[in-house]
Amino acid sequence: MIAMLAGVVDGTTADAIVLDVNGVGYLVFASSRTLARAPRAGTPLRLLIETHVREDHIHLYGFADEPEREWFRLLMTVQGVGAKLALALLSALPPDALAVALAAQDWSALKAAEGVGPKLAQRIVNELKDKIGAFAAEAVAAPPAGAASEAVSALVNLGYPRGDAHAVIAAATRQLGAAAPLDALIRTGLKELAR
Repeated sequence: MIAMLAGVVDGTTADAIVLDVNGVGYLVFASSRTLARAPRAGTPLRLLIETHVREDHIHLYGFADEPEREWFRLLMTVQGVGAKLALALLSALPPDALAVALAAQDWSALKAAEGVGPKLAQRIVNELKDKIGAFAAEAVAAPPAGAASEAVSALVNLGYPRGDAHAVIAAATRQLGAAAPLDALIRTGLKELAR
């Protein structure tokens, strides 16, 4: 099984990256977040890989970081969620926001993913709410306080869902520190939401 590929970007499509590894072009399917982080053609890239082997094909799924790959694996345990839907969910919600949505049992947030309707969103929440454990620990640690709380409120007032706002501000607080000023938290949160 292939667990990691390092090579040069040969090109990208709407849902995949062609990675040239020593003259062999690997077609690696990826979420829109991983695709957005991919450098232009001719630039080195390292991707974590999840290999799926079936009778009729071998597909490679690539991830920029380990949390995204772990979420992909976890989502695939839900009945009715295949690789395509797992990537759609990871394209619609960053791992932190996904953890918050599941911990809060906010199945409506999952409907932002292409191909996920209300029934499937409810099934995902029901099947994963008790399995997210460590995944959600960082994302939903403590409700934001002080500047972080104000930053969440500002993002919600701008029209972002509360779960997404909470997740990106929690990540920004971890990155910038608990004493980060309000404007820095909002800027960092907006940058992450724009991905």
